[in-house]
Amino acid sequence: MSTTTATQQPRTESFTDLFASLTNSIERVIRGKRDVIQLVLLTMLAEGHVLLEDAPGVGKTTIGKALAASIDMSFGRVQFTPDLLPADVLGVSIWNRTAQQFEFRPGPIFNGVVLADEVNRSSPKTQSALLEAMAERQVTSDGETRALESPFLVIATQNPLDHAGTYPLPESQLDRFLVKISVGYPARDAELEILESHGSSDPLNELSPVADRRRIRSMIAAVRTVHVAPALQGYIIDIVEATRRHPSMALGASPRASLALQSISRARAAAAGRNYATPDDVKALAGHVLCHRLVLTSDAEMRGIETSAVVQEILQSVPAGAS
Repeated sequence: MSTTTATQQPRTESFTDLFASLTNSIERVIRGKRDVIQLVLLTMLAEGHVLLEDAPGVGKTTIGKALAASIDMSFGRVQFTPDLLPADVLGVSIWNRTAQQFEFRPGPIFNGVVLADEVNRSSPKTQSALLEAMAERQVTSDGETRALESPFLVIATQNPLDHAGTYPLPESQLDRFLVKISVGYPARDAELEILESHGSSDPLNELSPVADRRRIRSMIAAVRTVHVAPALQGYIIDIVEATRRHPSMALGASPRASLALQSISRARAAAAGRNYATPDDVKALAGHVLCHRLVLTSDAEMRGIETSAVVQEILQSVPAGAS
C-alpha cells in the first residue's frame, strides 16, 4: 500500500500522551481490559458509538462512568426495561402554569456520555428513540429539533440474546454503532487486582479528569486530518464489497460501514503517532466494525458459521494492494 502522498511525520506528542493518559485513567477502574478501553476511546475520537455485549457484571457500565469521569463530561444513564418509553430517553414538555407555556425537560440523552444499559431489554419502539441522536447528533421532540453537545458518545450495553427477557436490536440500529465489543472475563491476575482495589473504596470516586471537552474536540479534529491514501480507501471498499458477495451472507455491510472503518482507522493511526492510516489499522479494526452489521443466511446459521469467521476469511483473501 503506497503512502508516498503522505508526509510521514509523527502527530503531535500531546495527542498520543493524552490518549495514553485517558487509557491509564480508565484502566485504574477496569483492570486487564486495555484493548477494550482503547477501542472505546478510538470510537469516541472517530465520532461513533459503542455496543458492548457480554454477561452481566464484567464492567460494561463501569467503562462508561470511568470515561465520563476521566474527561469531565456529563454522564447520563438509562436503564432500558420493557416499560421504558421514548420520552424517558429524549425528554418531555411540561406545562408551566406560572409562565403559561410548555417547558422542555431534557432527558438523559442530552449528556456527553450516555449509557444505554441493557438496551436489548426494551421494546423496538424505545430502542428507535436513540436512532436520530446517534446518527444526526440531534433530538426532535414536539416539532422542535435540539442539537446535542460535542463530543457525544452512546455506550449501549446488552446481554447475550439467549438471556431471558431480551429483544434483538434491529439491523437499522445495529448499523448506527461504529463498533461492537465483547468485554469478556478478566484474567486471574486482573481479577485479583479488582478484589484488592475494590476492597475499601470505589476507584471511580478517586478518578479526576485528565482532559476536558475542548481537548477532546481538538483530538477529534486532528483525527479528521489523518491521511487515507486512495489505494487504502479502495482496500476498505474491497473488504466491504466482499461481505456483500459472500455466499454465507444474507445482508452485507453498508456504505456507513465503509465510512466507519475509515474513520476509526484514522483514529488508531493518530493514537499511534502517525498522520496516515495503513492496512494494518484496517485489519485490526475490521472485525469490530463489520461483524455486528452482517446477517447470515439461514443455511449458514444452521451450519454454525459466525460472522467473525467470515470477516477473517475476507481479510485473508482480499489483497491489501487491491483497488
